[in-house]
Amino acid sequence: MPSRLVAGNWKMHGNRAANRALLDAVVAGIAGLNGVECAVCVPFPYLGEVAGQLANTRLALGAQNLSEHAHGAFTGEVSAPMLAEFGCRYVLVGHSERRQLYGETDAAVAAKFAAALGQGITPILCLGETLAEREAGKTEEVVGRQLEAVFRANDRKLFENAVVAYEPVWAIGTGRTATPQQVQEVHFFLRNRLQGTRLLYGGSVKKENAAALFALPDVDGGLIGGASLVAVDFLEIVKAAVRAAQEKG
Repeated sequence: MPSRLVAGNWKMHGNRAANRALLDAVVAGIAGLNGVECAVCVPFPYLGEVAGQLANTRLALGAQNLSEHAHGAFTGEVSAPMLAEFGCRYVLVGHSERRQLYGETDAAVAAKFAAALGQGITPILCLGETLAEREAGKTEEVVGRQLEAVFRANDRKLFENAVVAYEPVWAIGTGRTATPQQVQEVHFFLRNRLQGTRLLYGGSVKKENAAALFALPDVDGGLIGGASLVAVDFLEIVKAAVRAAQEKG
């Protein structure tokens, strides 16, 4: 059974003072919570400072994006070797906002996935459908296409060292939520293709719905957005993951 993971995605939020206070509270809060790995994916400018604060703690460092190129004339990009130098253990790849707002293609996402693994960084591969695709009954078609693009560009065995997060675009910051049945259906679809890979759910996980989501058979944790910016909320979500891990065995 894959180990559980709860990863916070700060998106473009935070400042130095707020980050320090948030991390101090989270680090203290997870000290006695065993059985679940925790990480935070922070904006690029804060990687160095956050890395220092997280040294010798149980909270892992992650980034929110990376370039598919290792070096070169790519102004504004950040490479996997740079992230590795800061001690990043995780990096988000193909987040819905990168796909929707910045036009990242399936092929680009596949290349970034490979770039992360090439530096020993665990990619958190994000997959998910829009509301129009969901209503057209194309959820599995879309998620399968996104996954297959990464399969084609990488050895499938590499997924043992990766994480996959299902994040329905229509359930992120919209006020809409996926039902546990909808979440489990997609995770079951993914599990049949990804034995041994940790599968996270990333559609507006909150302290109020975390227990129900983490209790699902094929959900191994969560990719947490806004709730990861509030220490008490994030810790309640981690506690829900710990309880689910104990119950599932």
